[in-house]
Amino acid sequence: MSKNLKKYIAEGIGTAILVLFGCGTAVFTGGDVVATALAFGLSIVAVAYALGDISGAHVNPAVSFAMLINKKLKAGEFGFYVLAQVIGAFIGSLLLWAIIAISGSDKAITGLGANGFGAFGAWGSFLIEVILTFVFVYTILGVTGDKNKSHIAGIVIGLVLAFVHILGIRLTGTSVNPARSFAPAVLMGGEAFSQVWVFILAPFVGSAIAACTYKLLNK
Repeated sequence: MSKNLKKYIAEGIGTAILVLFGCGTAVFTGGDVVATALAFGLSIVAVAYALGDISGAHVNPAVSFAMLINKKLKAGEFGFYVLAQVIGAFIGSLLLWAIIAISGSDKAITGLGANGFGAFGAWGSFLIEVILTFVFVYTILGVTGDKNKSHIAGIVIGLVLAFVHILGIRLTGTSVNPARSFAPAVLMGGEAFSQVWVFILAPFVGSAIAACTYKLLNK
């Protein structure tokens, strides 16, 4: 198996794990803030140490976009990374849907962990997601850009993902990850799908700002 193919498979598996355990915890705990934040954060820790040596464990198109801007990823690789992440997100969402069905619940009632505007409207949610993604991606760039911190990078990144979820869950559900938002929204349809553009666009904007800030201040 080629090295590149291994990378793409790793990104798909990692994203599926993140979506299944993160969104699944949100669904089955009724959106408990601490439990959901920890599930997303610990998923990243697990994926980072299991798959990081293969693909870097981005499991997030916004993270891959920052790596593209900082020339740590080629344009072609970026496209395949995103494709793998989206496929992985759908696999994770479909597995969650299956578990919900087996439990006797209805995904229309429980949801699949899709994001939403809440009381903030489109542009309020957009701003929130830009800020959350900026903090998350800037931290990733900082901790992965220093070889002396490489051994703790997975833990730091997981903790920061949990940290941004603690604030964001009650606001937008916390996306910071276009793939994680896109798959549940497509499968849910309706309002979730009509609002998903914010949770795709805002993380890319936040990522770009983080990448440019990192280049300005840290290099």
